[in-house]
Amino acid sequence: MKALQKMILPALLLAAVLLIYFIYFAPTGGLGLFSNFDTNNNANKDIKVALVAEKGIQTDPVNQSAVFYAADGAGAQHLVQAPYPLPDGIEQAEFIMMKGHLHDDHFHAVEIYLP
Repeated sequence: MKALQKMILPALLLAAVLLIYFIYFAPTGGLGLFSNFDTNNNANKDIKVALVAEKGIQTDPVNQSAVFYAADGAGAQHLVQAPYPLPDGIEQAEFIMMKGHLHDDHFHAVEIYLP
């Protein structure tokens, strides 16, 4: 009986840690949502989006910038300002990962990488 009582507290703590991990920190397979970003907050966060290839990618090597459109899981499309050069193969990528923050009129990406 005493051995069972000694195991209850560690088991509850382990269950709490696992619950927090799977709810808050576990990666999701789907696309992220731009609506999860606060336009008044400049903290950079990761988001997985789909590149809108039909609208093209404009690059400006002189100013070290690139501009393109990306769609989130809800289908919302936003203009993205990203650093140049972009990763190789981005034109053929189905999904891309971005780290950045949302403004009222565009998403400012500080890093672009392929998943």
